[in-house]
Amino acid sequence: MVTHPLLERLFRRIVALRLPIVAAYAVLLPLAVVLALRIPSEGAIDKLIVPSDPDYLATRAFQKVFPEGQVVMLLLEADDPWGPEVLADLSRVEERLRAVPGVVPISGLDIFRRTRPAFQPTAESAEAYRRFANGTSIFRRQGLVGPGFQGIAVGFASKSARERTATLEAIDRALSGAATGPVKEVRRVGAPYVEAWIEHESGAASVRYFPLFGLFVVVVTLFLYRSVRTLFAILLALGTSVALGVGAGSLLGLSFTVVSALVPLTVLVTTLATLVYLQSRFVDQPEESEVDRHQVFALANKFLPVTASTVAAVLGFGALQVSKIRPVREMGLWTATGLAIGWVVAFTLFPALQKLLRTPTSRSVALRIGFYDRLASFLPEFSYRFRWPLVAGSLALSAVGAVALFGIPGHLDHMKVGVDSLDYVDPGLAIHRDMLFFRKNVSGLSVARAWVRTPPGAVVEPEVLRGLDRFATAVEALPGVSSVVGPTTFLRMRRYLAGQGDELPQDPQAFAQAAADVEQLLLSEGELRAFVDVGTLANAQLTVVFSGGDEKDYLRLSQEMRRVWDRTVAGDAAFRGVEMQVVGESMLQAKVGASLVPTLTESFALTAALIFVAFLFVFRSPSARLMAMIPSVFAILLTFLGMRVFGASLNVATILIATTVLGTTENDQIHFFYHLQEGRAQHRDFESALRYALRVSGRAIVFATLINAVGFLALSVSNFPPLRQFGIITAAAFLLGMTADFTALPAALWIVSGERPASLGGAGR
Repeated sequence: MVTHPLLERLFRRIVALRLPIVAAYAVLLPLAVVLALRIPSEGAIDKLIVPSDPDYLATRAFQKVFPEGQVVMLLLEADDPWGPEVLADLSRVEERLRAVPGVVPISGLDIFRRTRPAFQPTAESAEAYRRFANGTSIFRRQGLVGPGFQGIAVGFASKSARERTATLEAIDRALSGAATGPVKEVRRVGAPYVEAWIEHESGAASVRYFPLFGLFVVVVTLFLYRSVRTLFAILLALGTSVALGVGAGSLLGLSFTVVSALVPLTVLVTTLATLVYLQSRFVDQPEESEVDRHQVFALANKFLPVTASTVAAVLGFGALQVSKIRPVREMGLWTATGLAIGWVVAFTLFPALQKLLRTPTSRSVALRIGFYDRLASFLPEFSYRFRWPLVAGSLALSAVGAVALFGIPGHLDHMKVGVDSLDYVDPGLAIHRDMLFFRKNVSGLSVARAWVRTPPGAVVEPEVLRGLDRFATAVEALPGVSSVVGPTTFLRMRRYLAGQGDELPQDPQAFAQAAADVEQLLLSEGELRAFVDVGTLANAQLTVVFSGGDEKDYLRLSQEMRRVWDRTVAGDAAFRGVEMQVVGESMLQAKVGASLVPTLTESFALTAALIFVAFLFVFRSPSARLMAMIPSVFAILLTFLGMRVFGASLNVATILIATTVLGTTENDQIHFFYHLQEGRAQHRDFESALRYALRVSGRAIVFATLINAVGFLALSVSNFPPLRQFGIITAAAFLLGMTADFTALPAALWIVSGERPASLGGAGR
């Protein structure tokens, strides 16, 4: 056995100080829990972009001038949406909504009442309203009327996620009982509903998977080690690692986001795998060794591979700092910190608990390893006989997986990228169906903002308003654009209410008369103030609703709007010094989508490079360093091939698969090669060294992989699609990696060694 005198002295000291160590963690644990409970939650899709991004800064600057309130659409679906009974229900719903503090509902019927203050839902009045609403495209474009429904736009302000959720709950209470009689269903559409659901489900994911994973840890630990004392030692160390790791997020100033549920899970499964490696080495007590001495030896023997794999994983998750997606960057930093804390706990608290609880070794409690021992005895000869097919097959499948992920320029696009709000909502939920209904019958849900900046006071000048109206009309004619709402929309509506049609005169003098009292309208019409900056009269905004939503769609729209702007106002003296900039949350979402593939590619490449460097400190053979990465690369690329075949897409969670799998499965390869080197030092032939490595590290690899796979598979119970997909796909990747650990990896090593098994005429054991 290889000895490590300095490390053994260190661990003898740690074991001797077991009581102070346990006491120190007992003090830190409640503090970590308090810190974890103080971490805020941010589930909104608009929080995905990093704050330093120029478009993010421009959008936030725009929002300081035009604070964007929350808006949801309520669609009252009926067979005859113009019937008197439906309009009576619509009126009652609006009255109940107005009773909710801070809520402002607007419907087509509400606007019609401005011309008919004494409106009553009679057949005659209903027919008059139908003619009024269908006499212009404004109501239809805004979703206030449509095929089979009457719509209500509901605006409200909220300073926090909690306040927004409380308002949505009040709105839902106001809608209770509305879907009766002629109203078949009330559909709820809007980003606030989606964000509230995402925040709830991303937070609830941990609540759902922790009990399942805890049950699995209990079952596996008792099955493998057959010891309640070992179970308590592992559970206490695990709980401490996760609590400290999550609590560290508060000290780092982080918040819970759409992917932060992966932080405690990754810390949990990775730390558990480390504990399994340590415990499996500890229980393998030789007959001639005393238990205290063997514990110190086992800790010292596993220190280098555990430390190397932890450093590689920490650096791998730290590599996510290259991402332009804020939650991904924060998740990388948070996970790296948690893994480092887990490493400290594994080499301090866990040895203290082993000693205090007197966890048994295999000399006192036999392990259930018969099946594995039979498999391990079969693998060396099997991997030699099929070495070339195994290696060639794994490399070929990896190449196909790379093509499936990255595509072929000019021939095959890279894997589909999704940041659509629908990608984050369970398809079986009502809000998902309602959003699809809205897109089909009204318009897309993507919104761009045209921010127009003028000299002070100029934005309400007739010539500027006339130019803005021409610009809005031209943009509304662009393919894919559903509607454009701006300052002159209110002038159009006023003319329509006066029976003059919804078109503004283009004659300069006539237009000036139509816009003469726009400043007075700013005082009386609160909705208009959302489109004109009352304080300086130097800013205006136009809201453009369009279909699509990926990077190409947004860039195309932005470029077309710029061309329309240049064509519409070029040479117009009133627009000298006037600037137009396209901003908005849809643009930020598009940038997130554009960042997904670069994030995956750059973080994967950087992670692989860092792990390769970490291997330098453990192995000396260049060929061994390359061989060690075969299982991880095979598992990752084959997983992406499966995703492509089954139509899955990359999202803010699934792009983390490569880093997570590579950062986790490399533990197996480091431990395997470390003990393979030990075997080489004790035995001259490769077959004996391979059998030694399979005996010492192979069982732990199997146990750790199953724990990792089931741990991430626990996310399959989540209602949040990205986390559910991440859990299932990552679990499959772990199993693929383990398969390659015991097939392609030894096959490649047989080829590199040039040796043969003893049963086939080699040097043998």
